Amino acid sequence: MQTTFLDEVFNSEYELVRVLKNTDEKQICVFEHKKLKKRLVKRSVQGVGDIYFVLRSVFHENISNIYEVYKTENSVVVLEEYIDGQTISEYLEDGLYTVSGVKAVVSKLCDALSFLHSHSIIHKDIKPENVMIDSSGNVKLIDFDAARIYKYQQSEDTRILGTTGYAAPEQYGLNQTDERTDIYALGVLMNVMLTGEPPERKLHNGKLKKVIVKCTQTIPDNRYQSVAELKRNL
Repeated sequence: MQTTFLDEVFNSEYELVRVLKNTDEKQICVFEHKKLKKRLVKRSVQGVGDIYFVLRSVFHENISNIYEVYKTENSVVVLEEYIDGQTISEYLEDGLYTVSGVKAVVSKLCDALSFLHSHSIIHKDIKPENVMIDSSGNVKLIDFDAARIYKYQQSEDTRILGTTGYAAPEQYGLNQTDERTDIYALGVLMNVMLTGEPPERKLHNGKLKKVIVKCTQTIPDNRYQSVAELKRNL
């Protein structure tokens, strides 16, 4: 991506620690302040990135904190909280979660999503790589590149975004995504945490089976209608 004057000013105060992702569409890097030794994540994403301007003005303990956002000619640059911890994906490399562990993590994700949904924000990309557990055990939902603002009069999304296997059917242009879209992904996430597989390959057959099945119904009206309802049923 093209370097701007703001990038040059930033680079004079921070030094690169590592590159997390570098493609034509986005670049995600960890930087550390040269004097304060405090780390942050710098995210450069193609497009308008309106969602990050909304997130900059709100805060929740289970969502990665957005410090600053600015636009360049063709992209948006986001400075966000560096989280010292590991993703659920990294945890799953060593083993599966217990039912109690899943309940603890998903309960916090429900709190985060309830807050986002109250601001009409749909995450649209909940998956093991986008949930972190920090060094203090706090759950953090990250990566809002696919997120959108729910619009009541709109019949479908303008962009088809999401991750195959976790994306609800309506994310493929059939209907507009809403909070039930995130509930679908939570159901898939729970199943993967418990079995290592999405439910269509290997459905969890224990205590959370009914919850997972209801979350992942093809028709949104047949799912839990809010994350608060889902949390009550965990």
